[in-house]
Amino acid sequence: MLKTALRNVLAHKARLLMTALAVLLGVAFVAGTLIFSDTVGEAIKNASAKNLKDVAVSVKATSDPGTGPGPGKDGKRATALDERLADRIRALPGVASVRSDVTGEATLAGRDGEPIGNGWQNRAVNYQPGKDGKDGRYPLIRGRGPASGGELALAETTAKAAGVTVGDTVRFATDGPVLTKKLVGIVATDDPAVTAGGSLALFDTATAQKLYLHPGQFDELVVAAAPGTDQQALTAKVRALLPAKRAEATSGSDLAAEQARMIAEQNSALSKTLLTFAGIALFVGVFIIANTFTMLISQRSREIALLRAVGASRRQVVRSVLAEAALLGLVSSVVGFALGAGIAVGLRAVLDAGGAGFPDGPVVISPAAVLASLGVGVLVTVLAAWLPSRKAARIAPVEALSTVEAPPAPRSLVVRNALGALVAGAGVAVMLWVSTLTSGDDLPIAMAGSMLTLTGVIILAPLLSRPLVSLAGAVTTRVFGVSGKLAKENALRNPRRTAATGSALMIGLTLITGMTVVGHSAQVAMDKMAGSGLTADYQVRTSTYVGLDPKLSAKVAEVPGVEAMAPIRGAGFTTDSGPGRDSGFGYLRGTDLDQIGKVTRLTVTQGSLDAVKAGGIAVSQTGAKEHGWRAGDTVHVEFYDKKKAALKVAAVYADNEALGSSFASTALVDPHLDRFRNDELLVKTAGGGSAALAKDIRHALGDSPLVKIQNRDDLRKEAAGQIDTIVNMVYGLLGMAVIIAVVGVVNTLAMSVFERTREIGMLRAIGLARSGIKQMVRLESVVISLFGAVLGMALGIFLAWAGGSLVGSSFPTYALVLPWGRLGLFLLIALVVGVLAALWPARRAARLNMLEAIGAQ
Repeated sequence: MLKTALRNVLAHKARLLMTALAVLLGVAFVAGTLIFSDTVGEAIKNASAKNLKDVAVSVKATSDPGTGPGPGKDGKRATALDERLADRIRALPGVASVRSDVTGEATLAGRDGEPIGNGWQNRAVNYQPGKDGKDGRYPLIRGRGPASGGELALAETTAKAAGVTVGDTVRFATDGPVLTKKLVGIVATDDPAVTAGGSLALFDTATAQKLYLHPGQFDELVVAAAPGTDQQALTAKVRALLPAKRAEATSGSDLAAEQARMIAEQNSALSKTLLTFAGIALFVGVFIIANTFTMLISQRSREIALLRAVGASRRQVVRSVLAEAALLGLVSSVVGFALGAGIAVGLRAVLDAGGAGFPDGPVVISPAAVLASLGVGVLVTVLAAWLPSRKAARIAPVEALSTVEAPPAPRSLVVRNALGALVAGAGVAVMLWVSTLTSGDDLPIAMAGSMLTLTGVIILAPLLSRPLVSLAGAVTTRVFGVSGKLAKENALRNPRRTAATGSALMIGLTLITGMTVVGHSAQVAMDKMAGSGLTADYQVRTSTYVGLDPKLSAKVAEVPGVEAMAPIRGAGFTTDSGPGRDSGFGYLRGTDLDQIGKVTRLTVTQGSLDAVKAGGIAVSQTGAKEHGWRAGDTVHVEFYDKKKAALKVAAVYADNEALGSSFASTALVDPHLDRFRNDELLVKTAGGGSAALAKDIRHALGDSPLVKIQNRDDLRKEAAGQIDTIVNMVYGLLGMAVIIAVVGVVNTLAMSVFERTREIGMLRAIGLARSGIKQMVRLESVVISLFGAVLGMALGIFLAWAGGSLVGSSFPTYALVLPWGRLGLFLLIALVVGVLAALWPARRAARLNMLEAIGAQ
């Protein structure tokens, strides 16, 4: 029987080619994901380990009780790490050296004046030369290290991004106006934050302290140990020297273990996401494999009957079919794994080109990745072939010898339809319940309901295929005549096969449609949120949220063309609203009450703005409802600076995204600020804004690369950009499933043409031209594709509607909005898929010799 299985694979290799391609693509997805994850994880791990190779103990400053957790009012941090502490640590037995680090953030301007780097990854450190004048942690590539306040060095990638070289003047900002220094050196670095798209600037120690700390202070002391020194024992000695609650010591081994854990978690999240889509692709492939083996077994029923007649048992027949599947799965998986390795390398290169900046490292192919990829491919193929093999074994020899294909028993469809109705009904019930939920924590329930609904529809697909295919067939019959009618009858002849073929496409389009509808609705909601209540032409803030200098902010109001400017800064507070009412955290925005009505749509529903100017606060309608507040109430709060206050609710206003949950005058908010900075400026102009005016505003703010000046369109794009990126990524990942589904349509049509060879010969004999045969096969393909597309899109819209309430919890303005343009595009793509998938089968059918086809068995 094993020889028979091998012979069957070789005899039907052309018919199995498309099935092998489906398995190959699915396994390539799995293998590519595993190899990419292992490769990137190992590269980041090695880069992190290289950064920590000389670290025996790391001493980091905790927040200073005198300045709070962030910068003090002078904009600088105060730490307990100083040169005296560093000298005491150097004197400990076993200490080889102590590196004293100052760290901060510096945003550099490129040649075009725009900031370079990646926000929070724009690092700045102090350059610490040894006796040879070089810093071993940052090897020089060109030039020298910075030695005075007017100099700096840059990482090689940073200098390239900024378009500068040694001798040029570099413009940058730390927390305010632009600063300039001369570039004297370019260094190399393996810091993952820099290689992943950030930037690195290096200053001499005194300059770094002046920019970020106080003279003589450091953020971290890095202790290197002498050979043979026990890290844990040295860590305990260092810890004993530290001031209580103001510094903490961690051993290098513990730091390495923590970094390894974080890298593993990040890789795990990425791998799980990619493997989910790989699983979807393989799930789609199951339908193709099952379809192929069902058709092959039907075509080989006489052969199977002969095997049974000469003594083969049912178990042997099953084993023979499963052996074929295992062999097909193994060969396809091996080729798929090789393709997956290429995908992993290509994916890394593409992401690097897009600015991901993964550390260099070799491709990692682990035994686990090999075994998992091959195992999944073989297992999926064997499982998909199991039901067809059982069907083959159940056919009696005499019955099989007397017919080529027996129609499925009516009872089997009745049982299937009953089961499908039960599963689909349960799924719909769960999704209707989900539509009443509003918390993102209920997402697992929505996923379970979606899977139940999708599974139920797949089971019911043969039943659903009849009305949908008949409807499409009515159109093809009217438009294309006999060819259209024959296409409809062929699609309806075996509803199981049509359903299985269409379901493969349906799964991909269900997920794509659902994500598109939810993503589009969320984008519309974010557009409304970004622009709601805002009449200002510009919102001005800093890219790193360090705030804007109020003195410079005041100059914006003096720029010609600016009609109104309202600064916004805020202070956090906690409150207890009383029994039965919500309590918790709040954020009170302070602004210029004379200007705020000119830059926002402020609608007061209770009280008055004049009462707010008299020393009260204004609360949004949602905030007032949550806490049970009304105009005239007094609320007791405790600000984050531990000061308590009794605030009078002077007004309630319609929800306004620009004003948040509450606002008051700056005079009420300012006493509670650790650092006197504006979070943002809302600017109204006379002519609606222009590039020249935006440039003037930037100039008034010191031409700092930190400053972001955005109009309402910019705000909408920024708000919706992340969702758009996610949706596009999902398109790319689910595209593999759709490609596999197309392969399935091609495979089904090709084998159907082989199965109907005699029928096609008879049609040619009675006068149907070759063009009519081609048209019949193409229309059959289009009908099947449209069946899968319509079913998938309808199901995707339903799931998006039911699960939309969970997204709406994050976006108050969320409402279901159907993107008719994209839905129409999906339908058009289904038509194109149907036409393209039929090219080869239609050509093959039309080229059949009429007499040979009629005589085929």
